Amino acid sequence: MNGTQAQDGSRSTSDWLDANGGVFIAGIGLHPYQFPSDTPYTQLGLTAVRAALEDAGMQWPQVKSAYVGTTSIGMAAGRVLLRHLGSTGLAVTQVENASASGSFAFRQACMEIATGMSDVVLALGVDKHGDGRRAITKDGLERLSDTATIPAVKFAMMARTYLRERGASVDEMAAVAVKNHANAALNPFAQFRKPRTLEQVLASPRVAGDLTVQQCCPRGEGAAAAVLVSGHVIQRLGLDASRCVRVRASVAGSELNERQYGDAATELVRTSAREAFEQAGIAPTELDLLELHDAFSVEELIYSEAIGVCEPGEGAHYLARGDSRIGGRCAINASGGLIGMGHPLGPTGLGQLAEITRQLRGEAEGRQHTQARWGMAHMIGLGSVSVAHILAAAG
Repeated sequence: MNGTQAQDGSRSTSDWLDANGGVFIAGIGLHPYQFPSDTPYTQLGLTAVRAALEDAGMQWPQVKSAYVGTTSIGMAAGRVLLRHLGSTGLAVTQVENASASGSFAFRQACMEIATGMSDVVLALGVDKHGDGRRAITKDGLERLSDTATIPAVKFAMMARTYLRERGASVDEMAAVAVKNHANAALNPFAQFRKPRTLEQVLASPRVAGDLTVQQCCPRGEGAAAAVLVSGHVIQRLGLDASRCVRVRASVAGSELNERQYGDAATELVRTSAREAFEQAGIAPTELDLLELHDAFSVEELIYSEAIGVCEPGEGAHYLARGDSRIGGRCAINASGGLIGMGHPLGPTGLGQLAEITRQLRGEAEGRQHTQARWGMAHMIGLGSVSVAHILAAAG
């Protein structure tokens, strides 16, 4: 699903997202991310869905289909949850793709709107802290080390390589966590709501290599939801068009040959972002907002370069200059990111999209990025899959 080529050689928005009058986010809702608790997942999810419906000014029977991103709850989680809103006969599809589960649920909703199958679709991400079992532990292959598949070890090695090749310091990498904890402190839906100093981040317990606890995302639970509509029904349903944020790009992919491209995760981020910009018809430097996968602090530096909001090798300098802060050139992880807002897996990608929607509407009280027009939400799942969405403000 690539962007179409205009006569002057520039890229325009992909035809498939323009179909059916375009794809729009009409409503968003969240249950605050939190540490594991006895709260039933149904309560988490219903809180987010009801908030999204209220935000859109819509009623549950108007929703015709639902995609539910989750990793750790179990079979048929969506149907068990949504029946509490009323059994309306809607189609319910459960989506699992590691950290990107919610993002892929959103992408499936976009595709259903664009094809004209439905005019109103719910995308929901919800999760409880599960046992964390992954398919890679069941592939029948022996590992050189028991820690070979642990993400913290992989990203600690990436951090060492990045700091050495870029000539950056451990302090500059830790500054990512300082910024994102500060952003999260302004976000009422964030799991962590306390600013951290550089000294506190560096003094927190070491996890692996140069990564300390406060440079790593917390696991927990929560929910995020979005009600998507086609452009054809905004007026018919009496929705507020000025608050309907348009989806201008939706791109998904999986890892490329690591021998050919070096670090597979970084190349995956680079290629998926590039295709998203081609679909939307904008340059990376036109982004006002970027929510990306910062499960570990070094990822924000690496991926901001790979996505193209700054030049290769400039990630740490971009942050130090204040360019990635709220009010800077491009606010990166204004929500607090995975490090500050939290990473409950299923909801994470949809939480990114909710944050960008709120910012593009000008409704992010206390952390509003000025004059925001374009935003990207980019997620990866276990470094193997990626998904990128670009949203544009109304008007």
